[in-house]
Amino acid sequence: MVAPIGPSLTEVDTRSAMLGILMLDTQFPRLPGDVGNAGSFTSCAVRHRVVRGASPAAVVRGDDAALLEPFVEAGLALVAEGARALGTSCGFLARWQRELQAALPVPVWSSSLLVLADEARGQRCGVITIEAASLTPRHFEAVGGDAATPVEGITPGSALHRTLLEDLPVLDAADAEAQVLAAGTRLLRRHPELQALVLECTNLPPYAPALRRATGLPVFDVVSMLQGRMARMAGMKGMEGTERIAGAAGTAGMEGSARPAATVERGNR
Repeated sequence: MVAPIGPSLTEVDTRSAMLGILMLDTQFPRLPGDVGNAGSFTSCAVRHRVVRGASPAAVVRGDDAALLEPFVEAGLALVAEGARALGTSCGFLARWQRELQAALPVPVWSSSLLVLADEARGQRCGVITIEAASLTPRHFEAVGGDAATPVEGITPGSALHRTLLEDLPVLDAADAEAQVLAAGTRLLRRHPELQALVLECTNLPPYAPALRRATGLPVFDVVSMLQGRMARMAGMKGMEGTERIAGAAGTAGMEGSARPAATVERGNR
């Protein structure tokens, strides 16, 4: 088990649990199913807070602990507003899971990569990420995952890759879905033994249903992980031990996410 995830449940008011999301400072559209779209969360209250100046490229490609301070400040603000657990809008923040948790008083679930040591434990998993070249063993080790986990990235320079990392205001949803399916195909061609897929990028859950249909495999993503853990937290009122929350079982995806069909102009930050 990785770093402690927060206070004991006797210190958490599970009766009115609200999830806080630490958001990168972006302009690209947030489709239904994206962690930055409030409508993606159907089973728990959610509040988003933008960490000003935190760009996708800086978080994905950087390795400077100085970027943590504004995330901690935003996290404390969300806790003051009632958040009982915190997620983030970038799976690469897995690199700083221990540091974020040490600085914040509630459970911090920085990345869908956390499922590798918990919800998906025992399954042979592969990861689809926005940028394979930037996902290092340190990201996996920080969340208790296997550094040898197979990884496939979205094609560098593709429209989806550029939209998310260059923070462009238009998202071609049909092309994005095609990119995710292509990444899944490449990953399974290299590793046909895989039993489940994990979407590292928090902007990819809208395409999880299509990926599940195409591959026949369970697909884990950040939204389903966060909702599953919040539900587990609410159901564990009065139980001791935060590691039991960290290991809470989540669902394998959001079957109800709408299938994208068109180019979308800039949306919620």
